[in-house]
Amino acid sequence: MLEVSNIVKEYDFNDEKKRVLDNISFSVANGEILGITGKSGCGKTTLLKILRGIEGFDSGSFKLDEQTITNESDDDEIREYTPNVAIHLQRNFAIWNGPAIENIIRRLNFKYEGDESLPNECSFHYEEVMEEALEYMKLVGLEHKALHTSSCLSGGEKQRLILARQLAAKPKLLLLDEPVTMTGPGTKQEMLDLIKGIKGKLNIPIIVVSHLPEVHMYLSDRLAYMKEGKIIETGGTEKVLRNFLKDIEDQIPLREIKEKEPVLKVKDLSNRFALIRVGEVLKFEDLSLDINKGEITAIIGQSGSGKTSLLKMIEGLRIPKQGDISYLHEGEWLNIAEFTRQRLDLRKKISIMHQEFTLSPHSTVREQMAFRLRLKGKGSLEFARKKAAELGISDQALDALYSLPDISQDEKDKILRELNLTMDIYAKLFPFITVADVDQHAEEVFDALDLPMEVLSKTPYQLSGGEHVRAYIALALATSPEILILDEPFGDLDPITLRDVTNSLKNVNTTFGTSIIFVSHHMDFVKEAAHRAILIDDAKIIMDGEPEEVCNKLIEMSKATYLDHDLKELAE
Repeated sequence: MLEVSNIVKEYDFNDEKKRVLDNISFSVANGEILGITGKSGCGKTTLLKILRGIEGFDSGSFKLDEQTITNESDDDEIREYTPNVAIHLQRNFAIWNGPAIENIIRRLNFKYEGDESLPNECSFHYEEVMEEALEYMKLVGLEHKALHTSSCLSGGEKQRLILARQLAAKPKLLLLDEPVTMTGPGTKQEMLDLIKGIKGKLNIPIIVVSHLPEVHMYLSDRLAYMKEGKIIETGGTEKVLRNFLKDIEDQIPLREIKEKEPVLKVKDLSNRFALIRVGEVLKFEDLSLDINKGEITAIIGQSGSGKTSLLKMIEGLRIPKQGDISYLHEGEWLNIAEFTRQRLDLRKKISIMHQEFTLSPHSTVREQMAFRLRLKGKGSLEFARKKAAELGISDQALDALYSLPDISQDEKDKILRELNLTMDIYAKLFPFITVADVDQHAEEVFDALDLPMEVLSKTPYQLSGGEHVRAYIALALATSPEILILDEPFGDLDPITLRDVTNSLKNVNTTFGTSIIFVSHHMDFVKEAAHRAILIDDAKIIMDGEPEEVCNKLIEMSKATYLDHDLKELAE
């Protein structure tokens, strides 16, 4: 049993104390799942780190079975406690490469060797470790993937392998922080059923932190609602969720689209991508679709179905082997998959927000917006072309540099090395932007996103979770793009913040007529935010139509029974 008593945690921010956990108390019985919910930034993850023994605290205590930890516990007491606790952090894919079962073998071998080395076949405990490792693979339903390379497992399989590693430590307490974030309905169902299944077998306290009400309805025996570092209520899951969701904003209506006028045409697209599972490839063949002007289009499907790969080709960041990806530009159709001098004009009209989006932690929102405007503001491209000619930089090199803000840091570093350039080149190529320029561009966008102008002067740590997301959208919109592309940027937002962001996207679409394309695993978000949904499976379009019908088709294909609960009633 776990008993938590009056935990207090404070951080220093700019020479001021900020209390992030305020006298937190609760208990979890053996064989019980306690869910914890609350808005982003309320202290849920900090609490789990304290209970894991990897984060200190200022006062209070917690007791696991017969061992008590206080804020004054010494290193020896913490070292004795931590092996009894397993934690699964959100978006954690920290696994060893090589055969999947070796991840379990390494964890089991720790008790013999004191590290995660692989045991020698001559070791007296070798057979014992191998047999036990296979039992844990069976426990999480991966025995058939035991010898498959871990890097080639699907996202859901990696999540189960990580959980098996945690269970191999034989914990007395299991902590799960957003265990199904960023996965499709089918993968979510697999993980949720696994957690339910091990609950009875382990008979230990389990804590599940999640923003998703449907996860708690499916899993949690009881639910705790946290707000601003305090536990507001603990009790029956449905009752507590109603309290949590009572302040959610009403939906605003979608903009009415009267005519279907294509602005993007994907025609006969064919491509093959690297292995996503052992013995399989992702293969696009003759895929065609249109994206209409001013419409919000959702692309949905299971994890690994090809959604992000399709999006990257649409963005011009991956070039297909065959097919056209043509944008309507000043009355002409231009193929972004082929290099021309005009491709820069296409990149200028597109803005992209990827899964791992984040604001730079050390710069204000105004400074980051200024950088965007330098690249894609009015007259910036013409200025850059002139400077590039003076510096002897080719159109192809300028095209590559222009795409860098839209790609990952690793890809960015690789291209800069190939061009033998550094980030300093931007200061030489693109025009200086004044504070007045930034504020003028920000005003209309901030108004549509319901952001106060004071946000411009703040750094990310000074923003709430919802402000952080909307500030990033403001950056994406600063250059007045005609098309905004979003790849699962809102997967780990709480439902209250997500409703605020959804309404903001609708406002943007209505105010500026921006065509929006997004990928999402969140079915309620798709049904609420999109005019149209496209279902992708195995790199093929399975269905294209009304979001409600298309989402229900994916739920049916995924056998996602955790979505059977009517969550709309909870928010009424």
